[in-house]
Amino acid sequence: MRRLFATIAWSLAVAPAVLAAAPAPKTPVFDVHVHLREGEASLKTYETEASDAKLELAGFAGMWFGGPHQALQGDPAAIRQANDAHLALAAKHPEMLPVATVHPYDGQAALDELARVAGRGVKVLKLHPHTQKFDAADPRVLTLVRKAGELGVVVLFDNANILPGDSERLFNLAVQAPKTRFIFAHIGGMNFRFWNMLALARTAKDFFADNIFFDISATAVLVADSPIEAEFVWTLRNVGIDQVLLGSDYPQLPLAQAVDALNRLDLSEQEKEKIRIGNARRLFGLR
Repeated sequence: MRRLFATIAWSLAVAPAVLAAAPAPKTPVFDVHVHLREGEASLKTYETEASDAKLELAGFAGMWFGGPHQALQGDPAAIRQANDAHLALAAKHPEMLPVATVHPYDGQAALDELARVAGRGVKVLKLHPHTQKFDAADPRVLTLVRKAGELGVVVLFDNANILPGDSERLFNLAVQAPKTRFIFAHIGGMNFRFWNMLALARTAKDFFADNIFFDISATAVLVADSPIEAEFVWTLRNVGIDQVLLGSDYPQLPLAQAVDALNRLDLSEQEKEKIRIGNARRLFGLR
């Protein structure tokens, strides 16, 4: 009996140490901002890196353009061909949410291509005013994003705030297209402070449809553990944690670095879980 009590006492004494040493369970992540510049080769490298970093990758939104591949005005046939190749890749990899693109200045051809890819199951359209060389305030852009809203397609815009006024133009676009859901990537970069005004916009009756989401790719990496981290966290709560998504901007930054930055932000675990995957599940209707 004495030996039994000793064994029980020893077990109780070492149990906390064993539990502390056990690895924390992996939580799934969804990356909303992945550039597959080399198609399937990029996809395999991306997933290998995530696996090597011990991340449980639930899925990702992948786009074909960025870096050396741009979707410029005047060649809608080439854009269509690239979209088709991307859809073929996604058909082989169900973990991938394909992101298509068009050029707003291609007019009816852009609208037709948007309708075509939406009919093939595309849920996200990516647009980049600077690399695609268009003005977000141009009426053709508004026509396009309104059409996306009618088709149930989310519009992902670059929002690194490269030039003064970029965020203001995007906000105005979202106000004019209240039935379209937008994701503004990088949450304005180091101009993230601008988006705190959404807390006031929500108080104006019949003005703001609350149709803006943000990914925190790149910006969170810069801000985590910085002197302005508290202000960044305050901004995330002002725009609404339910509107914030995880993104890496791969291959410019690896997913592991984005996840690490999120983990270091002074947010609750419940808030981080929403950003890692919960909000993406809700926005894209993922299982």
